[in-house]
Amino acid sequence: MWRRRKHGKKTDDDAGNHGPQGAEGSGGAGEPDAGGVDPAVFEAWGRMADWQAWLRRSPEALTARMWWADADRLRVLLGESAYRERLGEVLSRLAPRDFAALGLGCNRRVDRSCRAPETCSLDPVPPAPGEARRERHGPVAGACSSFVDCYTSLGMRADFTADDRHRAVVVEGPYSTVMLWVDGVRVDAPTFLDETGYWVDDRYYVVEMAGPADHPRQGHSAMGILADILSLVIHDVAAHTTHVVDPEPHEHWSDPVAARRDGTWLFYPTPEAFAANTPDRTLTTLPPPLAPRP
Repeated sequence: MWRRRKHGKKTDDDAGNHGPQGAEGSGGAGEPDAGGVDPAVFEAWGRMADWQAWLRRSPEALTARMWWADADRLRVLLGESAYRERLGEVLSRLAPRDFAALGLGCNRRVDRSCRAPETCSLDPVPPAPGEARRERHGPVAGACSSFVDCYTSLGMRADFTADDRHRAVVVEGPYSTVMLWVDGVRVDAPTFLDETGYWVDDRYYVVEMAGPADHPRQGHSAMGILADILSLVIHDVAAHTTHVVDPEPHEHWSDPVAARRDGTWLFYPTPEAFAANTPDRTLTTLPPPLAPRP
């Protein structure tokens, strides 16, 4: 099973909001009135006040909000790299409703915060007997299954499995590098990672990585392109291992896709090849795992 998602990255000028809910500068024209929320709470917290009932239950959302809202002062105290590292660890403890309450865009609308907290703040509805859980696409109880920061240079992203048991979190590091955590474990890779990934069988998180420099088709990529030839990084949350699958010299993996069927991995060079079910390679076991982060 395979699913893939690519979100467009927006600059601060493109986004409809410019920070966490309730942070200075996040209001402006079109900000709604308090509605049924205590006016004093709304004045202090803005749209985040709509999530008041959920925030009373969440052990982590307000901690993450403080880390985001107080970013400038924390950067001075910790330094830029350390701040982003600690932020990624904090975000790795959040639930989907926490990300929605913070005001990140979701897989319904990446360019604005949730507009239906009265629905999305509710507990998710269990599937009917015999029915598999599916990725949530709001407005829906439990909030969406993925989130994107279109407002800041932090480039935060989160991808949850359909049952919310596992999460992948990205924070943009120095010089536009990508820092990735899966279930709170920092995933290292030999070279640059892409900012977006996807879950396979709700167990494996797959993300593209710049392919081997000595691949015969590897060239000088245009600005904003990871590489002409890409490899795949696969993190196994059950085994707590990370694997890299590189293309062979004859394989032209310009936008590779990984899928798994009946215990066998299938690797396609492009989404078009996946749609046509013409894999370049199949594997019953992944290559040996990378050495764990010290």
